[in-house]
Amino acid sequence: MSDTSGHAPNWYPDPMGRHEYRWFDGNVWTDQVSSHGKQSTDPLNVPAHVPTRDVAADKIAKDLAAKNIPVGATQGGGTIFSEPVLVVNQKAKIIEVNNEYAISDQHGNQIGAVREVGQSAAKKVIRVLTSYDQYMTHKLQVVDMGGQVLLQLTRPAKVMKSKVIVQDGQGTEVGQILQDNVFGKIHFTLTAGGHTYGSINAENWRAWNFNIQDHTGTEIARITKTFAGLARAMFTTADNYAVEIHRPLEDPLRSLVVAAAVSVDTALKQDAKGLG
Repeated sequence: MSDTSGHAPNWYPDPMGRHEYRWFDGNVWTDQVSSHGKQSTDPLNVPAHVPTRDVAADKIAKDLAAKNIPVGATQGGGTIFSEPVLVVNQKAKIIEVNNEYAISDQHGNQIGAVREVGQSAAKKVIRVLTSYDQYMTHKLQVVDMGGQVLLQLTRPAKVMKSKVIVQDGQGTEVGQILQDNVFGKIHFTLTAGGHTYGSINAENWRAWNFNIQDHTGTEIARITKTFAGLARAMFTTADNYAVEIHRPLEDPLRSLVVAAAVSVDTALKQDAKGLG
């Protein structure tokens, strides 16, 4: 659950992972919640849901080896902000209604997860029955294995270009990821406080392999799609990818890179026509 000890009464990302925000009264979490600007009540149930990985550790090892991603060359600190390699595995579902991802380190240990929050029943029906999902608003939480919210991501409803608003675990905006073009190899700018900190650059028209650069044009990270497996690829919506972070980063660039890395499927992926 998100640590709000010492924090003032306010709306914070819902530690239960069901709504966008939950009211903290200065001492305890309450049943007052808010999603898409609408307030309601929802009982506080502990523990919160943390998506778990449905891919074996040996599959992760094989995927990294197949992509020539070195394991053990750099030791990490055990968190999504301190590991040099992040492996993101989407939960395998025949129909995608709620986006869930597991985040593992280079050794196959799960260290976090991504969960979608704030979806109404109507939105879930639309996702099942139509192809308009990519144009709808998506809100994601990045959490550790204890359920503490580390980042909250909002991709507002779009027509052509995407924007991702990145907040920290307390709901304070860190920066934004802004799509720059519609056709061709997709390109995003990482911004915070009116300053450009870097970019995300697709290396093919389907935008599944990205390099991430800082403001000088130096590559600081790389996102590479890995093979989900024949059965998963044919019968489910699951995607898998590995993220290499080449050197330790400081905020806001660190949070922007991690946010992009762990949400690329939902927040940044192009549609089947290659459009943004």
